[in-house]
Amino acid sequence: MKNIFAAHRFRGPWTAGALLTLVAAPAMAVDLTTADGSWTFSINGNVNADYVYSSCQSATSAVAVTGGLTCVGSPNGNGVSTVDNGLLPAAFVFGVATTQNGIDITAHLGLYPGIATHDGGSPNGGGTNDALGTAGLDVRQVYLTFGNKEMGTFTMGRNIGLFGADVILNDMTLIGVGAPGGGASAAPGNTTLGGIGFGYIYTDWLAQIDYTTPDFSGFNVTLGIFDPINSLTNGDATEPKKAPGFHAKAAWTLPIADATKVYFSATVISQQQDYVDAIGPYSYQGTGFDVFGKFDLQDWEVVGYYYHGEGIGTTGLFVWSDDGRVGKRDSDGYFLQTSYKFGPVKLGVQYGLSKLDYANAVDQLANPTLVENNKKITGGLYYSVSKNLTLLLEGSNVKSDAHVGGSNTANTVNIGAFVGF
Repeated sequence: MKNIFAAHRFRGPWTAGALLTLVAAPAMAVDLTTADGSWTFSINGNVNADYVYSSCQSATSAVAVTGGLTCVGSPNGNGVSTVDNGLLPAAFVFGVATTQNGIDITAHLGLYPGIATHDGGSPNGGGTNDALGTAGLDVRQVYLTFGNKEMGTFTMGRNIGLFGADVILNDMTLIGVGAPGGGASAAPGNTTLGGIGFGYIYTDWLAQIDYTTPDFSGFNVTLGIFDPINSLTNGDATEPKKAPGFHAKAAWTLPIADATKVYFSATVISQQQDYVDAIGPYSYQGTGFDVFGKFDLQDWEVVGYYYHGEGIGTTGLFVWSDDGRVGKRDSDGYFLQTSYKFGPVKLGVQYGLSKLDYANAVDQLANPTLVENNKKITGGLYYSVSKNLTLLLEGSNVKSDAHVGGSNTANTVNIGAFVGF
């Protein structure tokens, strides 16, 4: 597959703490309380598996698309079959909570095993499914919180980011597969792409320190810093970062009536990248913003999202974000989704488009096969057998266009099960 995630680690997303149980059929965390009632211990998570079949672009007709997310076949054929996790790996998230001197205190640890074989080290890529292999374990989440309703809440540790978080948490393929990503390759990872790279950039898991204000009639603001992350696609020597990355989010929930509400959010992100090449040191500031909205009316849901970035790349944060010097590539995209529940059955459809521009004319000459856009449409059927078990069927069409011309197209279908607890 002609994309950066075939050669680098890719951490498929999951939600934080209590949000874990909201993405699947209604579930309850398992809670235990100490004899004196001072501490509560909890565990929640999921286990999932899907059969995934992809009909990839023919190897004889495929074009080069640097940063494209469409799978390409081999001389042996265009079909790829896997039994794999979906957009989520399995998850077991442990938490402890207490209230002391009027302060609510929590701590969380998330363990994310997959079902694909990964003896090579990284649980999310590298290594084929050979005999006598074993699955990988991804430890992506460990954080603490303290605060209360009057003072707000501090979050410190490794947790899901702010930019792009709301859209992925509301992506219906979160419990399914969506775009197969590395799942349509000889070395499938623990996770697929879902809608990542098709209308939104992956939020990622960041070492961070955040403060969230108290709730003011459904409105709150989160401000934070995060440990700066390097670009996956800039091959120059990486310098130590001079300052932390910054992100902020404003969110507003407006209840209208029973089972009817509107939710809006907007986030910003900024981080400096520092490098040294044969000419000398250079740096650039990557910035981005997004807006998200969701409307719930009884059993009908509509989601809309838009992002714009300068020097933050596409698909993942700081992936294909610059020209290898000081030129920043602009990117933007949008994501639309609607779904309706008929009793235990939910039907949904989504469309997403991510675009990437050249930094300048020199970049255009040097990188003619750079991806112009990745786009996807997915239809899904999700059947809640019980409050904890969901069976699902999805079909997706993906397309990647190059700036120089030409495109690759592929189709994927998956069927699977998801247990959330």
